[in-house]
Amino acid sequence: SYFGDKSSCVENANTLNLTSSSSVRGLNSTCVGKTPLSSGRSGCRSHTSLMGYSVTSSSAVSAHTVASVIVAVVEGRGLARGEVGMASIDLKNPELILSQFADNTTYAKVITKLKILTPLEIIMSNTACDAGNTTKLFNLITEHFKNVTFSTVQRKYFNETKGLEYIEQLCASEFSTIFMEVQSKYYSLAAAAALLKYVEFIQNAVYAPKSLKVRFQGSEKTAMIDSSSAQNLELVINNRDSRNGHTLLGVLNYTKTPGGSRRLRSNILEPLVDAETINTRLDCVQELLQDEELFFGLQAVISKFLDTEQLLSVLVQIPKQDTVKTAESKITNLIYLKHTLELVEPLKAALRSCNTQLLKAYYNSLEDTRFGIILEKITTVINDDTRYAKGCLSMRTQKCYAVKPNISEFLDIARRTYTEIVDDIAGMITQLAEKYSLPMKTSFSSARGFFIQMNADCSTLPNGQLPSEFTKITKMKNTYSFTSADLIKMNERCQESLREIYHMTYLIVCKLLNEIYEHIHCLYKLSDIVSMLDMLLSFAHACTLSDYVRPEFTDTLAIKQGWHPILEKIAMEKPVSNNTYLTEGNNFVIITGPNMSGKSTYLKQIALCQIMAQIGSYVPAEYCSFRIAEQIFTRIGMDDDIETNASTFMKEMKEITYIIQNANDKSLIIIDELGRGTSAEEGIGICYAACEYLLNLKAFTLFATHFLELCHIDALYPNVENYHFEVQHVRSSAGNKEKIAYTYTLSKGYTEEKNYGLKAAEVSSLPSSIILDAKEITNHIAKQILHRQKSTPEMMKQRAAYQLAMRLVQTARNSRLDPDSLRVYLKALKKKYEASCSTPGKNYEQ
Repeated sequence: SYFGDKSSCVENANTLNLTSSSSVRGLNSTCVGKTPLSSGRSGCRSHTSLMGYSVTSSSAVSAHTVASVIVAVVEGRGLARGEVGMASIDLKNPELILSQFADNTTYAKVITKLKILTPLEIIMSNTACDAGNTTKLFNLITEHFKNVTFSTVQRKYFNETKGLEYIEQLCASEFSTIFMEVQSKYYSLAAAAALLKYVEFIQNAVYAPKSLKVRFQGSEKTAMIDSSSAQNLELVINNRDSRNGHTLLGVLNYTKTPGGSRRLRSNILEPLVDAETINTRLDCVQELLQDEELFFGLQAVISKFLDTEQLLSVLVQIPKQDTVKTAESKITNLIYLKHTLELVEPLKAALRSCNTQLLKAYYNSLEDTRFGIILEKITTVINDDTRYAKGCLSMRTQKCYAVKPNISEFLDIARRTYTEIVDDIAGMITQLAEKYSLPMKTSFSSARGFFIQMNADCSTLPNGQLPSEFTKITKMKNTYSFTSADLIKMNERCQESLREIYHMTYLIVCKLLNEIYEHIHCLYKLSDIVSMLDMLLSFAHACTLSDYVRPEFTDTLAIKQGWHPILEKIAMEKPVSNNTYLTEGNNFVIITGPNMSGKSTYLKQIALCQIMAQIGSYVPAEYCSFRIAEQIFTRIGMDDDIETNASTFMKEMKEITYIIQNANDKSLIIIDELGRGTSAEEGIGICYAACEYLLNLKAFTLFATHFLELCHIDALYPNVENYHFEVQHVRSSAGNKEKIAYTYTLSKGYTEEKNYGLKAAEVSSLPSSIILDAKEITNHIAKQILHRQKSTPEMMKQRAAYQLAMRLVQTARNSRLDPDSLRVYLKALKKKYEASCSTPGKNYEQ
């Protein structure tokens, strides 16, 4: 092997029984593997080695549709239960990601991380799924990932000592600081040991020594968005149609490379929590928007890059067997490597005049001399005009003539033979065309090789048929495709000649790779730069299509005239915009309004804007300021929530329980229509209790409800604000019926539309006597409730004092006013406070 002795990396796995001998088939309809290369029941995914997989310029949008990540999960036992270690590797990207964390009994962090990874396969210890004694974690994972292949590995392979040895052997020197970070993370090391051993089996290859990027991913560096919230907000998948691009990813994804698309998806699901890092990204987006030459110059270069991560993955794997397929793959990927390295100088040129800190850092990183060293070594062996080409025949030609002439005499002879065969094929088809006076031409496909194609109407053929010497005839409209016995033989000769060429080229390529291998790890840096630039360009592109603004980060959530980004894409016009304002002193907003007035859309809009800000994108608003959210929780009511009260109510309770158990002072909490799955009395009680619990936190909470009784909680808690969506009443032309016109405009106070159900009944065929009785009873109950919850003047004075104090604290923290302006502002605050105290029942206005 050109990467050194294969046995030096890992022991020969073929001699080991890696998986459990006990059958756990049929457990929870889970697909559990009995051997590394086969699954436990039919219908499970079979493994295909990616060694022969060529890097292609597939569209960025579809880059992550095919799962290629394998994850190992292990949990502590006894007193350590709840401590979870995970290790994952993408078969298309040579990066080993380790994580370890303490989770609660819902295992929300595990499920969320797995949802983000979208695994091809999950590996767990055989002891986690012993028949009749499965762990709660195993049951939850199999419940949430029913379409994912599961395989069990004997517990002894989850070995932390072996895991650390693997990392010492495989981790590239640039990432060696990982040793200090993970040496005490025993569960993540144990997961890594089992994962790497398993990947060696299914890939029939091992990773070369010092070839992997190894990273420990702590949960404290990114915001947590649970899988239910990601689904509610349609971050990466549309709830109605998974192929539909009406998602936040669809709104922002103008990436040109698969790596950029993957990075964008990952960032949307795990936004940043460090304001300095976010602002560094925003500086880049701002410069890209202000400098058109930089934007278009970078975009032109980035769009030429292939999947650098996948290229790296193939280059650092050592095949256990040298086959024609592996030879062809290595040759192809060396051409891709040359293509990639030739783009470094144009990328540097595009970045040369940049001003922002991050872009300058990328420019300096591209000054790495290893890029030039590798390219120079490649060009001593590979022809200068050899490059990536679209089309299977074009790429075959590039591979055949990749190596320069006079390096191998036998290779030169084999190529001349191949050329003569191809010329003979073209000449034979020309002769056949003349013989039968038919417009035949030479065509090629990777499946059929060379074949004959012809555009002709059936009526022009003798007796409406092709001559008898032609076989394997297919017809598509007026296009015939066919071959002949002689052509089949010549194709076989051509293939034999190709095999010789590939074999000899492979030997030369292996020698070349052995020379450049010590420098190849600079590609990790290049891959990171390309994917990040691609994502930042995508953010800038999205801004040019709509009037987005740069967000600020303070201790306040303030959005002036913000709108829903996905709705704008669907409607092809700017939706109705609204304001949002939450501070530490007014951190709980109750929103009311009739059905379809815009409550759910508005709530999703706030969460989407928060996420956009925290990934470094501009935001759909005239002005916006955000407090960094460490967690984003959503409980969004759907129209079909009323289908089955029992099941809906249990789902609601699970969701609100999860929020209460995991929320903290830095959370953004969005709750819509809690309590609809049960009776009105119970619904109000549950909502009230949930609100009171959340009011003890400093989290920013927006709570939409149909229970107007909940609005009076502001009399007890001065940090509660009421808002509602306005509607207008329009009489029909006949004048006998009234319709509701939705304005989708948010206003202060709670809604005056108290009886939407009665109004719906009025336009129905329900008898008028029943409607009158219903109105009388409703009014009587409402008066009783209002009397009990009426605010006293003392309560209103306390509320005004609280809000004044909060506004003064905010001014001290964030004010940029000069002394004179500040004096005027403070006098105005004083007048408002005095007016609120002297007028009972008047709210202190912000």
